[in-house]
Amino acid sequence: MIIKAEYNDLQEILNLQYLSYQSEAELFGSKDIPPLKQTLNEVIDEFNNGIILKMVIDNKIIGSVRAIEKNDTVYIGKLMIHPDFRRKGYGSKLLAEIENYFSGKRYELFTSTRSIDNIRLYQKMGYTIFDSKAFDDEITFVYMEK
Repeated sequence: MIIKAEYNDLQEILNLQYLSYQSEAELFGSKDIPPLKQTLNEVIDEFNNGIILKMVIDNKIIGSVRAIEKNDTVYIGKLMIHPDFRRKGYGSKLLAEIENYFSGKRYELFTSTRSIDNIRLYQKMGYTIFDSKAFDDEITFVYMEK
């Protein structure tokens, strides 16, 4: 079941984020990545200014995604699935559902060039790379649109 998150879900979603992004941190050999440093207040701000969806199985949040619309572009971020539930199509379902909330818009997201599985998922969902930017000497992000 995918529904809009409620305010009282935000701590559980942040905990899921900390767990889910461990695999990204391993790609860089560092836990010093923004999703692992985000605070509850920052998640609350995203909740107040955009949409956060949650995927629930057996009363537990196992996935989430966020989006905000600015100037006819929907910026999608923090697509996450609990590690125990990956590779079952849940990421695709969450991405499709957040797109449904903003039907007919341009969608944009980004990921690290090291996140091959993420890039593959986004391309499968119709996204194409339109830009890349070095974050620092170690990290380069690809920007994708649909």
